[in-house]
Amino acid sequence: MVQVTDEEFQRLIDQALGELPGEHVKNIKNVAILYEDQPTPEQRQELRLRNDQTLLGLYQGTPLSQRQGMTHLLPDKITLFKLPLQNRANSPAELKEEIKHTLWHEIAHYYGLDHDKIRALE
Repeated sequence: MVQVTDEEFQRLIDQALGELPGEHVKNIKNVAILYEDQPTPEQRQELRLRNDQTLLGLYQGTPLSQRQGMTHLLPDKITLFKLPLQNRANSPAELKEEIKHTLWHEIAHYYGLDHDKIRALE
């Protein structure tokens, strides 16, 4: 497990975002990328997660593929969960890679990909 301050975690998010393929990141519009220590009980319940399941990130919003011309939407939100991500990493470099992978995964949801399509791309 790696522990970092909130400021270091935000810096790792910024670095990871900067390392993702530019075209996909540049085309993200109206999306807040945030972090929380861990998912809320309501988020876990909504996703029907068991106690033994871990949530690293969460996309909340309307995927681009489902907007059908809608323009007046609230901002979408991608939340990374700091404590579960720290628990998966054994070094700062691993933590950065976990953050980068989780960001990529949640951005894929923003573009409308489901878990099967994301797994196929990975």
